[in-house]
Amino acid sequence: MNAPITHILPITSIQRERMLLIDGKVLVRVGQRVNPTDVIAESNLTPEYLLLDISRSLKVSQEKADSLIQYKAGDQVSKGDILAGPIGFTQRLVRAPKKGRVVLSGDGKILLECLSDVVQLKAGLLGEVIDIIPNRGVIIETDGALIQGVWGNQRVEYGILSVLAHERDHILTTDQLDISLRGMIILAGACQDAEVLNISEKLPLRGLILSSITPSLIPIAMNLSIPLIVTDGIGRVPMNQAAHKLLSTNDRREVAINAEQWDHMNGKRPEIIIPLPGLESIPTSKEKVVFEVGYRVRIVRQPHFAEVGTIIKMINKHRFSSNLIAKASEIQLDNNEKVILPLANLEVLA
Repeated sequence: MNAPITHILPITSIQRERMLLIDGKVLVRVGQRVNPTDVIAESNLTPEYLLLDISRSLKVSQEKADSLIQYKAGDQVSKGDILAGPIGFTQRLVRAPKKGRVVLSGDGKILLECLSDVVQLKAGLLGEVIDIIPNRGVIIETDGALIQGVWGNQRVEYGILSVLAHERDHILTTDQLDISLRGMIILAGACQDAEVLNISEKLPLRGLILSSITPSLIPIAMNLSIPLIVTDGIGRVPMNQAAHKLLSTNDRREVAINAEQWDHMNGKRPEIIIPLPGLESIPTSKEKVVFEVGYRVRIVRQPHFAEVGTIIKMINKHRFSSNLIAKASEIQLDNNEKVILPLANLEVLA
């Protein structure tokens, strides 16, 4: 059976497709180097249409209103522009409520197409544009360390990593955050206090990498202006050993964090990338694997949740204490304990 994969790799070749949700304009070219926060494409959301009754607003006939309208179909208008008038002793007039384009003008009315806010797509990683997807986005390639998480608040940033979590079960508290961390991306453990998030934004930090977060803090995290990535779970969960070792040994290095939410349909996940350009013979990360002896795995259910180990034996059928019979494997955990678990409780670290 195909195994779910979480990539935690010290060095790999990374290619990422970055696309707008709707057609727009690509702003970069093939061969261009981009930073994580560079805007690579932009588009307008579905425009809003406003039907303005000019004759009623000016209290005149449709014919008179048509003679007072100052714009024709196709004309661009800015917010506050006079669309029709003035007329009468009080100098009645109609102004454009929003920026847009006149679609129709006549019969005493104006149909205005109002432009929505521009949606900007950021690169999300430091690398080179290797292909353009017309009107939608690009494919970017880079080399470096890759650590995937389980939750993100849809922000993108890059900066210098500062390690606060020297132990996997670290808890981030307000007294650990001071002005010396301003502009840094912080590696921490569990977050259980809303004030920690408030201070992180006020400093401001450039980003937060957490092992876990209390469920009640998720709405606050979603509204932060800085990116926040959770590596392991919701609640109080220690960081898995593989991710902690890789991140904590890269203290004071530049990292890029793309805190997009996990999309199980297309495989996109929140990611941390540590750029390591200029290396040769870079392996490519595997996107599909099956469980095999020798693979490093992470346990995704209790009682060994978030622990990491190595498959030492595959078992076609195993009866568990619950009387469940399932495909399983024997795992040697990093603390040398051996356990037998259903394959459904595992994911490959590859």
